[in-house]
Amino acid sequence: VQLQASGGGLVQPGGSLRLSCTASGFTLDDYAIGWFRQAPGKGREAVSCFWGIPGTTYVADSMKGRFTISPDNTKNTVYLQMNSLKPEDTAVYYCAAGSLSQYRCIEVAYDFWGQGTQVTVSS
Repeated sequence: VQLQASGGGLVQPGGSLRLSCTASGFTLDDYAIGWFRQAPGKGREAVSCFWGIPGTTYVADSMKGRFTISPDNTKNTVYLQMNSLKPEDTAVYYCAAGSLSQYRCIEVAYDFWGQGTQVTVSS
């Protein structure tokens, strides 16, 4: 099980980024995929999660309406589209894989982690 996160970068407030999490060694029907982030000096927090079976998603309240999670099964990739970015969205973003049998978008429910991708929102 391997996960590759990409797509981070520097963006101005109000801008957009799309992060990608590409899985290898398993398909999106095998594991739930979650996006988490960790800002400097803070703990890791849940951003958004996707369960391929039964095809449900979760987005943290503070990001609803701005962030969208979506899969591309042909590429075995889960995207996190981030719009209307704010400076407080600055963090290292991680993707992780966890059991489909749990429906919790929390760090401890995810067993496999990719490397992070840095997102910096600044003017």
